[in-house]
Amino acid sequence: MLWTIVVILVILWLLGFLTSIGGGLIHILLVIALIVVVIQLISGRRG
Repeated sequence: MLWTIVVILVILWLLGFLTSIGGGLIHILLVIALIVVVIQLISGRRG
């Protein structure tokens, strides 16, 4: 589920570069998604 959201955000982020529509929001969401992925990877290795 998390990876699906990340893939969708990356696609929307790339479309934002092409069309410049909602680019700022997509950048913020992409940063949040990357932070969540890093936290998941770190906590997954501990457990």
